Amino acid sequence: QVQLVESGGGLVQAGGSLRLSCAASGRTFSTYMLAWFRQGAGNEREFVAAVTSSGALRSYGDSVKGRFTISRDNAKNTLYLQMNWLKAEDTAVYYCAARPDNLSTISDPTYYMTWGQGTQVTVSS
Repeated sequence: QVQLVESGGGLVQAGGSLRLSCAASGRTFSTYMLAWFRQGAGNEREFVAAVTSSGALRSYGDSVKGRFTISRDNAKNTLYLQMNWLKAEDTAVYYCAARPDNLSTISDPTYYMTWGQGTQVTVSS
């Protein structure tokens, strides 16, 4: 089973950019669908983006479309989230998660079996 560790969070001004990384251990990284979720204070966990095991298909939450880009490098066992034009409402703990490919439940966090510990992103307005 894969283990996930996020990094790259921090404090940024509104309109700025950050790139999150999620490093994975284990030989089966390339077989998993990977996703980013986030959870702000007092909020439920929200779907941000996901990418299939091959990288061929990507899906985004409505609130980040056009601003965030998810990508993966299977050779480096790493998942990325490029976040541009950040807004104060993007402030949250960001988590990466893994599961087998299944496009029908791609945005449902209950179907993801492995999670990282999270990285804090704070956007000041």
